[in-house]
Amino acid sequence: GKAEEIRDAVRQSGAELVIFDHALAPSQERNLEAFLQCRVLDRTGLILDIFAQRARSFEGKLQVELAQLRHLSTRLVRGWTHLERQRGGIGLRGPGETQLETDRRLLADRIRQIRLRLDRVERQREQGRRARRKADLPTVSLVGYTNAGKSTLFNALTQAGVYAADQLFATLDPTLRRLDLPGAEPVVLADTVGFISHLPHELVAAFRSTLRETCEASLLLHVIDASHPDRNAVIAQVEAVLAEIGAAAVPLLPVFNKIDLSGEPPRLERDAAGQARAVWLSAATGAGIDLLTAALTERLWGDAVRGWLCLPPAATRLRARLFSLGAVVAEQTGPAGEWLIEVRTSRGNMDLLYRRDGLRAEWVRSGFDGPAA
Repeated sequence: GKAEEIRDAVRQSGAELVIFDHALAPSQERNLEAFLQCRVLDRTGLILDIFAQRARSFEGKLQVELAQLRHLSTRLVRGWTHLERQRGGIGLRGPGETQLETDRRLLADRIRQIRLRLDRVERQREQGRRARRKADLPTVSLVGYTNAGKSTLFNALTQAGVYAADQLFATLDPTLRRLDLPGAEPVVLADTVGFISHLPHELVAAFRSTLRETCEASLLLHVIDASHPDRNAVIAQVEAVLAEIGAAAVPLLPVFNKIDLSGEPPRLERDAAGQARAVWLSAATGAGIDLLTAALTERLWGDAVRGWLCLPPAATRLRARLFSLGAVVAEQTGPAGEWLIEVRTSRGNMDLLYRRDGLRAEWVRSGFDGPAA
């Protein structure tokens, strides 16, 4: 069958490694290695190996190690069951503990230590997010398939000098920089890990703090390689990953990058209502960068909204949030203790109030001259 074909190809080529482009069960991996007489690596293992080479920061290295240990723990469960029960003694092994049980315990201890460290890093990130919300700074997050040019675009926008290379997963750590927009308030720009199709669950769990920057952004810039031969399939794969990590509801602006390779001219596309729909640019040459900053200004700050909200007495946290944003123009108290609040803020802030702060559609009153009767 197919296994014999692969074995023959291995022998003819002298290959030392066979890579399968899908996940393998531990027993499948072990049996294939015995049959092919060479190392076997599945899709998840390959991605983890690449991630291990790319991680540079303390947090990135911890996240990769956590994903590797979780992947390894599934291999230990079935891969070491042949060991005989051995007597415990002085050292790491407990009384009557098999080598499998010892390794599983040590793995669990190390996973617990890494999670505690990552939790501390996440608490620091959350403090930063709270400070940005209090300062009314929207966050724009770059997302896209790996090697689409996100870090190059990040550098072109912010002159940050972030590591950028023509390789898979050059960025593993979320990098945040202030971005000044012409004629508008500044925003925070986040460069995040590149997506892939069928993102391994070990990576989703290990990189939850990194992916959270995407889920809590005010706007996503979906960076797309305009020169990719199967562009639409890649776009669909990124959208599937966004849905998987809970970011499908975040407003999104497609950015078609690498037009210097595809031959497209720089341009800003608009929909029937005149809203910015997509930007075509080259981060490498700088062509079209001004169109992107104009689109960002328009999407985040150009559409200020004004109206009245009727909040129930229990919505104290949302009321405080409106004041912290500087969005309250006027406030009245109703006969039942409800708050009638005139609000003026950006459309991006309104999106965040709905998604993150508990604002409900039934609390919005129509009419902009005053509260509805």
